[in-house]
This record gives sequence, C-alpha cells and structure tokens, in this order.
Amino acid sequence: MPETFNLKPNIALGVVPTHLGFIDALVPDADGNFVREKDGRISIVAEMDRICAVSPVRPSCVQISLFPGTNDSEIAEMMAGLKALKLDVHLIMMVGGANPMNPADEDAVISQLIGSLRAAQTYGAASVASTSIEEWMNGPVDMDLDTAIAQNVKLHIRAAKESGLLDSAITSWHIEFLCPGEFKTFTNISRAWAFIKAINKELGRDYFKLLIDSAHMGDSGLSIEENQRLIGELAAANHMGIFHASAKTTRGCLSTDDGWVGATLLAAAKTGKLETVFVEVFRHDDPALQPLRDLVPGHGVDTTDGRTYTQVIVDGLVDVAHRLNNLKARGIL
Repeated sequence: MPETFNLKPNIALGVVPTHLGFIDALVPDADGNFVREKDGRISIVAEMDRICAVSPVRPSCVQISLFPGTNDSEIAEMMAGLKALKLDVHLIMMVGGANPMNPADEDAVISQLIGSLRAAQTYGAASVASTSIEEWMNGPVDMDLDTAIAQNVKLHIRAAKESGLLDSAITSWHIEFLCPGEFKTFTNISRAWAFIKAINKELGRDYFKLLIDSAHMGDSGLSIEENQRLIGELAAANHMGIFHASAKTTRGCLSTDDGWVGATLLAAAKTGKLETVFVEVFRHDDPALQPLRDLVPGHGVDTTDGRTYTQVIVDGLVDVAHRLNNLKARGIL
C-alpha cells in the first residue's frame, strides 16, 4: 500500500517490533545468530520491510531489543538492513541473570551492558535505552529506594565511562521503568526519576533520560492526572526521553489502552520536548512472557480481532500518527 498521509509535526515515529516474539525473532540462538526467514533475511529486518511497505504512514525509526551474546556480524547486518529501509535505529539493551541493585552483581551487569553499548557506537545507533535498573520479575522485595539508586548510579556511570559512551556521538541513554510485578522498586515515574536525577547530578550533565511508556504509567498505580503532572515536571528538568505508545495490561492493540495513550501523549506533547514516539505491542502468546501472563490478569488476551500482528502494528502507527497530526492542528505540537 502506498503512503496515504504524512506525519506533520517534527516527531520521529516508529516501532518496537516486540510483536514478533522474543523467542521467535529477537533473542539470538546459542551461536549468537538472529532468527531468519526462509529467504535468508533476518526476521526483524524482513518484518520492518513489510511494515514500511504496507503502512499508510511510513515509520522513520525502529527500536530493537539487543541481547548480550549476539554476534557482531549479525548486529552489523541487521543495522545495515534497517538503515537501508531509511530507518533510524535505536537499541534497547537487555540484561538478565543479574540484579543491578546488588553490588555483588555489578560486574556481571556491566559486562552485559558494555558489549551492547560498544555495538551501538560501532554501528551507528541513534540512541540507547535499557531497563537495567532492576532485574525483570526477580527484584528483591522491599528494596530500599535510596540504596537501589546509589548502586545503580555507580553501575551505570561505570558502564557509560568504560564503554566510551559519554564521548560518543550517542547523546542520551534512556532508562525505562516497568510496572509492579515486572519490577518491585522502580515502578512509576516518580521512583525512576529519582534515579535519573541522581545519576545526572553525579555526571554533571543531563545525559540520562527517563523513557515514558503509557502502558507502564497506566499500570503503575498513579492516576492519569498524576502521570500528566509528572511528565510536565520531568520535561521541565530536561529529563524526559522516548515515548512508548503501548496499551496498559494487555500490551496488545491500542484500542485496549482505556485512554492512557492519548492522555499521556498529550501531556508529553504539551511540554514541547517530545521528540520520538514508538508503537509497541506484545504477542499475546509469546512463550517468553508466560511469567507475566501468570502474574497479571488480563495480560495475554488476544486483541488482534482476527488481524495479523503486522496489521495490529500498522493500525497502531496510523492511530498515533493521526493523534500527532491533530495535536499539531490544535497548536499543541
């Protein structure tokens, strides 16, 4: 399908292709190689090619989950393939099997981050992001916030300096908080922002940003109004980062978001500092997310309504593009 309308505001709009499934496409095999389609193309590249070809509004960027142990040659091929589609490539670095809040795990976490940070620099990533302030679904209960922040500041400054990131062309590292259950400590804007404030103060520059995901905000326990206020304060401090348009709880079609995408996107747009928006959907039956389905009632519901996940993503791009265009028409962007 040829493009039928353009994105009017100066905002980068793209996709986090988690809808492909972590095991089926994003996690490399035991040899460090990406999953490929029958024609030999890396699945991530092939899917973004399909999306670019059929979407009525063309994405300009993509954010890829990068796992430790992925072969450099595979990363290079993936980055080249995505850039050939005229997409800016952002990387979200995955860390597992170690707790960033535990001093005993510091070196293990840093070793995972450094490889990804160096790859991001080598292959020309537009930005880096991570959820590396806490271990997914395995954080300690009742972790003291100040203690967790102090250890995370130490760890992330080491990773940024030892990888050469702070002297690179990459101008920001975006930290993402997750909802209660996925995380136990950094579960809302306020708690995660406390880390951003502390690390930027230690660095003496606003290098770290807080990635704001409408799904995580919706499931955080804070109201829409509280999140809108915090978004404004976050942006005023120059700490607001990438925006994820994603549906709370189901993490599926944006039609299930119960108003959170629109409300939080509006708040981010009003700040004048919104730069990049990604549409993100998870497959309802992704084997890697079974622990989340077991934990959260409503996660794992099939929201495709008979569509392919490619079409669900395209519908999300169209929905968010119209929202952004209308925010511009109303003088907000």
